[in-house]
Amino acid sequence: LSAGVCCCCAALRPRYKRLVDNIFPEDPKDGLVKADMEKLTFYAVSAPEKLDRIGAYLAERLSRDVVRHRYGYVLIAMEALDQLLMACHSQSIKPFVESFLHMVAKLLESGEPKLQILGTNSFVKFANIEEDTPSYHRRYDFFVSRFSAMCHSCDPDPEIQNGIRMAGIRGIQGVVRKAVNDELRATIWEPQHMDKIVPSLLFNMHKIEDVDSRIGPPSSPAAGVKEENPSVLAENCFRELLGRATYGNMNNAVRPVFAHLDHHRLWDPNEFAVSCFKIIMYSIQAQYSHHVIQEILGHLDVRKRDSPRVRAGIIQVLLEAVAIAAKGSIGPAVLEVFNTLLKHLRISVDFELGDRRSSAGSGTLSTSSKESDERIVQNAIIQTIGFFGSNLPDYQRSEIMMFIMSKVPVLGTTSKSLDPSNLGDFGTRRIQIMLLRSLLMVTSGYKGTTISNALPAPFLDPLLSPSLMEDSELRQLVLEILHNLIDRHDNRAKLRGIRIIPDVSDLKIKRDKISRQDVSFMKKHGQQLYRHIYLGCKEEDNVQKNFELLFTSLALTTIELANEEVVIDLIRLAIALQDMAIINEDNLPMFNRCGVMALVAAYLNFLSQMIAVPAFCQHVSKVIETRSVEAAYFLPETIFKDKCDLPKSLEKDEKDLFFLTNKIAESLGGSGYNVERLSVPYVPQVTDEDRLSRRKSIVDTVSIQVDILSGTGTEDKVDNTEEITFEALKKAIDNNGLEEQEKEKRRLVIEKFQKAPFEEIAAQCETKANMLHDRLAQILELTIRPPPSPSGTMTITSGHAHYHSVPVYEMKFPDLCVY
Repeated sequence: LSAGVCCCCAALRPRYKRLVDNIFPEDPKDGLVKADMEKLTFYAVSAPEKLDRIGAYLAERLSRDVVRHRYGYVLIAMEALDQLLMACHSQSIKPFVESFLHMVAKLLESGEPKLQILGTNSFVKFANIEEDTPSYHRRYDFFVSRFSAMCHSCDPDPEIQNGIRMAGIRGIQGVVRKAVNDELRATIWEPQHMDKIVPSLLFNMHKIEDVDSRIGPPSSPAAGVKEENPSVLAENCFRELLGRATYGNMNNAVRPVFAHLDHHRLWDPNEFAVSCFKIIMYSIQAQYSHHVIQEILGHLDVRKRDSPRVRAGIIQVLLEAVAIAAKGSIGPAVLEVFNTLLKHLRISVDFELGDRRSSAGSGTLSTSSKESDERIVQNAIIQTIGFFGSNLPDYQRSEIMMFIMSKVPVLGTTSKSLDPSNLGDFGTRRIQIMLLRSLLMVTSGYKGTTISNALPAPFLDPLLSPSLMEDSELRQLVLEILHNLIDRHDNRAKLRGIRIIPDVSDLKIKRDKISRQDVSFMKKHGQQLYRHIYLGCKEEDNVQKNFELLFTSLALTTIELANEEVVIDLIRLAIALQDMAIINEDNLPMFNRCGVMALVAAYLNFLSQMIAVPAFCQHVSKVIETRSVEAAYFLPETIFKDKCDLPKSLEKDEKDLFFLTNKIAESLGGSGYNVERLSVPYVPQVTDEDRLSRRKSIVDTVSIQVDILSGTGTEDKVDNTEEITFEALKKAIDNNGLEEQEKEKRRLVIEKFQKAPFEEIAAQCETKANMLHDRLAQILELTIRPPPSPSGTMTITSGHAHYHSVPVYEMKFPDLCVY
């Protein structure tokens, strides 16, 4: 009877429950009953409205089996769910999916690793199904949290730990795919989800042993690598996540990376941090690269008080990111990037100075270590600035050159952001050198179409200011920057090293015809360049490298910018340098004097062969031959040796050892050069920049020349300069006062026309016009003289002359030009 009752109850049960019960065998080892599964699938497809009930009943059975640890039936239930999910794509699948996700959640919550992996595999299959319509009400918060926790599994069994971590990574990958396909980007990209997903992936990526496999473009690590390693799988998932990021959610995906690196102290050493950001830069879309750079700069601001090595690690990451971004899109905020880097450069110098002051007199090892760490930070900033700038297009690079130059502090002036008032001499010099080094890197490879584009006046003036300072390293950097900008045909390497070149044609120097713009530039700024070369030769701390760079400057100017007029000016400059070394008003050491003489010899030898005037070449060669026999210390090959015997004095009467102006004038005059200006000695102009040189006496840089005898050569010079007395200086000061008064009058007139009311200006002009009108009338009445026998008459009315006949009368206006 009981059996009959059971059969009757079973017959009264709903059909979907009977079909579900039939797929479970008596022994779970036999697996899913395929015939009954086909019936259940056919029923679900035919009656899709029953799908939600089928799913709910399967979920009920699965929950009961999980509690009872009947894992065989759990596997059968999940297999049935997977098949139903793959077979049904109707609108009614939405309630079924909710039951499915509920069952997956049950498996993930269990403490059995096999069930967690089973639930993850089912979710991944579900994530690959494309639904007909998106489900906006569905959220994956639980799955994000659970899969992220699985990524941090610490099971004592390595195999189980590895399996759970891989399952968690695949689950995260499935969540990302499903969320994007369901158009729920705003949900998955929220910070609370990214703060769990990204650190979980990075945690597994950090376990990889071969860091080098992750520094290439996205396609490189996956080639031929099986995803059996959580690190590789996490890396691929991370790349996929970043590849799906858009403009609005890029920052949410990148910021957790900084938190992870900070928490685990991975900035020092920073190999993993560098590899992470290389993956980021290669994975995201190129137009979003500048977002990552901005985030790195922002994090550098946050960690500006950290140890030098941490800051250096962040800056090195920035350098690697910039190196990749330079190949694509760097972004619009270029000046902001440089401004931030310069700000941190100043902060680093402040820290270095603070350490110096705090340990004054102690000389502890820790302090020197801190200083060396700050040097690492500073060098990293310089490399980043230089590399960033050198990869910009020319129009942006010109702006960056101007921007960096405006930040170079100059003693006695106020910089826009790097005020040297609190730095002292050491700090100011440090920043000057570092900024000029970064500027040197930015200008490397720059090819301006014209020299005026490469050296505009607002850039040239502040650039040449450090060349007047008493620091040989600063002057060397300025000259090297000038070489980068002037050398447009890559001739600098051929001119390396100061020497007497036997045959310049062997160098195969490249040059073009001087353009009109370059000629105009030399007319405006040529004297400025000559002046700084001249004053640069007078510095006492010059070493061999300074003379080599000065020679290269003269040679490049000759190649790139010299026409006939510039050639004459360069010869005048060379003769002036020779006279400076002979007369020695500045009391230079003998090495410097001989070095200047060697510089002049090397340059005139180069110039004579470049312009190819035989008589000029003959004179230069004769002087060099004489020096090689009688005064080898006047030649670069001898004076710049390690051990060179210097003379005790230089005799002015040994004219065979010197280049003579009259000889040069004769040789060039015969070849059509205008040599009149050769007889006028070169004297550098005195400007306000002389105060920046910080020389001990202004007499060292200022010379007063009252009169110059023109038309005579070097041999026939007459000492025609006025003796400098108290009266002469007073007269010069008075003249300067009159000039200042005239300048002030002109300034007031201009200011009046700019600011005064129009009616007042018009009234004054009308008054002056009337006065001029009356004066002209008086002049005309006094100066017109009629002839004895006029054939016509002429009358003057109100100052206007009216002719009544054709003949012309003699009229004299001696004072008219005055008015």
